[in-house]
Amino acid sequence: MIKKVVCFGEMLWDCFPDFETAGGAPMNVALHLKQLGLEVQMISRLGNDEHGRKLLDFVEGYDLKTDLIQGDFEHPTGMVLVDDTNKENIKYDIVAPSAWDFISLTEENLQAVAEADALVFGSLGVRNELSWNTLYHLVQQPVLTIFDINLREPFIDFNKIESLLEYADILKINEDELAFLADYFEVENVNGRKNNLDSVKVFCDFMVAKYPVEIICITLGGNGAMIYCQGEITKHDGYKIQVEDTIGSGDAFLSGFLKMYLEGKNPREILDFSCKMGAYVATQQGGTPKYKLEEFLKSVE
Repeated sequence: MIKKVVCFGEMLWDCFPDFETAGGAPMNVALHLKQLGLEVQMISRLGNDEHGRKLLDFVEGYDLKTDLIQGDFEHPTGMVLVDDTNKENIKYDIVAPSAWDFISLTEENLQAVAEADALVFGSLGVRNELSWNTLYHLVQQPVLTIFDINLREPFIDFNKIESLLEYADILKINEDELAFLADYFEVENVNGRKNNLDSVKVFCDFMVAKYPVEIICITLGGNGAMIYCQGEITKHDGYKIQVEDTIGSGDAFLSGFLKMYLEGKNPREILDFSCKMGAYVATQQGGTPKYKLEEFLKSVE
């Protein structure tokens, strides 16, 4: 049976000085899951403007359902202004307010989540109280919840993060977010040793003792990833590839993770496929290249 996934949060345009590209972590995850053969719905909100119409056209090009993407006549479609003058220190201005800050709670999205196999969400999508209230109701539905924490300063609210952790079954973070969280929770023997397996286990043991989180996935960029499950850490060194750009690689990784997890694969199988996904997208331009599953599997060995 085809698995059903709902992704909640931001849909936006990353606006570089000379071009724009569609983005938003939850949207990227949704588009990859769709290409991997899952049934996917996106809960978000777009402005009634040209950027909003272009985003709808964009996701419809992947055959993604748009019935839960709300329209907004008051607020503009989300945009991120990117200053890449200094390639070593790219700056981002996540424009606020944006339409995705005002995602309304509806019977339709409550029902969609209740009927799904999994709900994917992050912390950026709830920087505004209206979207926060909506997600807080959705995570309480009887569904597998995946918290892709996706910390983006200055929009980091630990009260909301801790509330979402209370409802998260799976937590996905990167190595920098691990250090950030370890510092916030004052977990000893972690900072400065974020890639050390013993330090990672200390952090993960702490998190699963404090919250109902069952699995923690930690991405390590070009060095692969780890999965913590039932007190054990499984690590994959990743795939060495010629990088085109790393936009959306983490989102692709999470899509691969979720596909394999929902198929009941073991941590090693999950990591291998997920790392292939992340590596493949890094060899392509943009965060959501189009591909067929069988073609993708042949492209990264």
